Amino acid sequence: MKVYALAVPSRLSLDRFARQAGLHPVLVQRYVALGLVDADRDAAGGLWFRPAELHRVARVQRLHADLSLNYTAIGLVMDLLDRVDELQTALRRSERRGHEQADAEVAGGAA
Repeated sequence: MKVYALAVPSRLSLDRFARQAGLHPVLVQRYVALGLVDADRDAAGGLWFRPAELHRVARVQRLHADLSLNYTAIGLVMDLLDRVDELQTALRRSERRGHEQADAEVAGGAA
């Protein structure tokens, strides 16, 4: 009998996260220690991950494998990519506001 998840879990344990990422848990712990992946710790010291971190760890893996970057360089590249994402989001918001303002001016002029 197959079991299907009805909802995406809000947090993943270290073992489950590592299994879904296709990595050894010790490597995931190293990524956390280096600041490449974010995790929360519970009272017992166990690591818990947001599911979105799976995308981040995949990016780390691609940078390491495809570009042969060391972990220090990966941290820098990840910071720069995060900043680019923030700037692109801000630009889209600004463009949307500009379009809304222009639409309002056109509608006001037609009245």
